[in-house]
Amino acid sequence: METLSPVVLGSLGSLAAGSLTSVGALPVLFGRVPSRATRDLSLGFAAGVMLAASFFSLIIPALDAADIRFENEAAPAAIVCLAILLGMGAVALMNEKLPHEHFNTGREGPEGASLRRVWLFIIAITIHNFPEGLAVGVGFGSGGMEGGMPLAIGIGLQNAPEGLAVAVALLGEGYSKWRAWGIAALTGMVEPIGGLLGAGIITLSEPLLPWSLAFAAGAMLYVISHEIIPETHRSGHQNRATLGLAIGLVIMLFLDVYLG
Repeated sequence: METLSPVVLGSLGSLAAGSLTSVGALPVLFGRVPSRATRDLSLGFAAGVMLAASFFSLIIPALDAADIRFENEAAPAAIVCLAILLGMGAVALMNEKLPHEHFNTGREGPEGASLRRVWLFIIAITIHNFPEGLAVGVGFGSGGMEGGMPLAIGIGLQNAPEGLAVAVALLGEGYSKWRAWGIAALTGMVEPIGGLLGAGIITLSEPLLPWSLAFAAGAMLYVISHEIIPETHRSGHQNRATLGLAIGLVIMLFLDVYLG
């Protein structure tokens, strides 16, 4: 694996992480859907993994990379702060401009009456998953196996409960179990696109490394705050969701230290 280029590693790593979305959705095929409390616990775990990955696997390496290029102590922090805000702003812009629909809060973005309901759901999950693939690709592009593997494993783990949440929500909308599973699996396949883009940017231009790392972190932080945490607190299971977040955070921290 070490002989593969960062672009190939980034693509394969994000593909593997995205594929776990379909694995997480498998229970709907067997009629064994976990309770809402368990699903909120799992989504809290996903938020914890993404939160830890944002800081330990992306923001801290971004600061280190910027520090190598600039002697001014303020410059690395300024670059990383700006890139984080740009990442958050980019996802916020997609969230605003692309027609999509959330499972509980309904339609957002411009009117998309011509789009079928299923595609509104898919666009919403695409907005969510693309930054995760981008982060995996940037991780492999900047640090090879050591930089990308913790991110790929962590994001893959948190994709499983997300896949289940999507499939269960589609079941509730009247879709068959196979169609719900298929759509949930499809939503994870946007991650290899983000992975290819992230790894490619790093490979083509090393000076963009701190910007790309922090941009990916900002994009994930927006998703955590805007999508996952509000979803887990909507049904009164915030204590379980917070427990899941804590477990996900420490597991991702351990993976990052142990594998990185």
